[in-house]
Amino acid sequence: MSKVTVTLNGREFTIGCEDGQEAYLRELAGQLDARVGGIVEQVGQIGDVRLLLMAALMLIDEHKETERRIEALENHIERLRHERHGAASLQAEERQRMVSCLIDVAERLEAFAADLEGEPPAGPGEEDGTPAAHLADARA
Repeated sequence: MSKVTVTLNGREFTIGCEDGQEAYLRELAGQLDARVGGIVEQVGQIGDVRLLLMAALMLIDEHKETERRIEALENHIERLRHERHGAASLQAEERQRMVSCLIDVAERLEAFAADLEGEPPAGPGEEDGTPAAHLADARA
């Protein structure tokens, strides 16, 4: 266990910490001292306890605001994930619809080609099932 001396509002305090945490503890104490110094500039010297209470309340308020922002961001991320999943489902459905449409067109073209190979070209007025009818189906 190590001991670190920090300065807060012009007064020195010695506190214990785990070995290796000395620099981090000094950094934290420096930030707290800066916060207390800002309060002193606004309201003057009102005693260490009151200054520390005000600094603690301000830090807790900032912490709570940070928690609210994190929660809002997590909710936003979850909504985006849900929307992305929905969009992926719609894309898959659209892809399947397009594949079905292409298969249908290919089948019509194959039938039309088979009709052309099996029968001589005919004139206008052919009945359903003829190349002209298949061509009309393919255009539809």
